[in-house]
Amino acid sequence: MPLGLRRKKNKSRENSTLVENEEVGGHAAGSSVKSSGNGAGLPPPPANLRPKLVFHTQLAHGSPTGRIEGFTNVKELYGKIAHTFNLSPPEILFCTLNTHKIDMEKLLGGQIGLEDFIFAHVKGIKKEVEVFKSEDALGLTITDNGAGYAFIKRIKDGSVVDNVKVISVGDHIECINGKNIVGTRHYEVARMLKELPKEQKFTLKLVEPMKAFEMLEPRSKGTKPASENKMGTGRGTLRLRAKGPATVEEVPTEFEEKAVKKVDDLLESYMGIRDTELAATMVEVGRDKKNPDEFAMALDEALGDFAFPDEFVFDVWGAIGDAKQGRL
Repeated sequence: MPLGLRRKKNKSRENSTLVENEEVGGHAAGSSVKSSGNGAGLPPPPANLRPKLVFHTQLAHGSPTGRIEGFTNVKELYGKIAHTFNLSPPEILFCTLNTHKIDMEKLLGGQIGLEDFIFAHVKGIKKEVEVFKSEDALGLTITDNGAGYAFIKRIKDGSVVDNVKVISVGDHIECINGKNIVGTRHYEVARMLKELPKEQKFTLKLVEPMKAFEMLEPRSKGTKPASENKMGTGRGTLRLRAKGPATVEEVPTEFEEKAVKKVDDLLESYMGIRDTELAATMVEVGRDKKNPDEFAMALDEALGDFAFPDEFVFDVWGAIGDAKQGRL
């Protein structure tokens, strides 16, 4: 079937404990305790499918160390962290691995190294800002936390938003022109921002992550993900999936790392988002496909909600092929 004519899918488709006096930056234990139901209110998968792992966690702005286990997706992870620190799960904006800083290179995505330390960034100051859209592109890259919050991952130098100093990397976008967008996926938020009329003002309501005193410093614009950054620092990784149980996998191969990075770059170029979990899924779907049409059909089957442009699909197919041949 020709690529341009492929069928499109419809778009509608507690045993956590605090550990007192433990040093910041500790590592995960390799054993576990029997886990309770998940803290996010979702039905847990069968016990034999739930990875029996224990991870250490802290609140990024400062807290005792906690232990969490028994989660199989990001929403359950947030629920476990919230239960540990007596929070409501919606208070958690995102998590970083092995650093308490708002470092977008260390953002928790679809994989956690088995020895990674999880830092949870919670809601801090709310702010409202008016922006004049003088250019077609605002210079923002959007991602989301896997649980309904879109936030800013990168600000391009010299862009419209770069000149609005109150807007920072890590800010959660709560409302656009008074419309609440909580629960809206990152690609939809990016589209909404792109479609705002040029030469007009618009209003953003933002929530910045809570910061410890030593984190109060000039804003970061985000950094270009470096190819040498690993998805996990442990002996293996816990792969969190939007659908299906979490699985323990080997550390990603060089092919997987290069392919995922390139596909993530293409997501930013075409759609204004970054999402390593989505990129990893696309690489997984395409690694054994024989031609672009077969790959396009498989993408529609696995990720039909996105309705990717044909040109983007061709480029992703080419990137996966280049990674296989060692050309990246």
